[in-house]
Amino acid sequence: MTSKIRHVTIDSADAYGLAKFWSAALGEPLHEDDRPGDEEALIEGAGLLFVTVPERKTVKNRVHLDLQPQDRTRDEEVDRLLALGAGLVADHRRPDGSGWALLADPEGNEFCVERSAAERAG
Repeated sequence: MTSKIRHVTIDSADAYGLAKFWSAALGEPLHEDDRPGDEEALIEGAGLLFVTVPERKTVKNRVHLDLQPQDRTRDEEVDRLLALGAGLVADHRRPDGSGWALLADPEGNEFCVERSAAERAG
């Protein structure tokens, strides 16, 4: 027998609030039972579980998500995520179109936005 990953669990100050950001970012709904104030919130389609913990984030993530836009360019996706409440941490985009942008969600968890498949093929 082997194991499979059921969820990637992300500690947060506000599980529901952070899950709402990621739900909008990924275009995946929150679980139907999740409500504001819940100590856990699940984005089942993405396998992400958010849990409320008392400790604040203090150091760089040991694991982070890399996003690849499916229906827009990397730069359009960065702009959309910034409008949703993400912050730009570091810009590794190069003049030739390669590279990525390092963003942080509203609670400071870092993630990257890479080029779309169309941009890579282009």
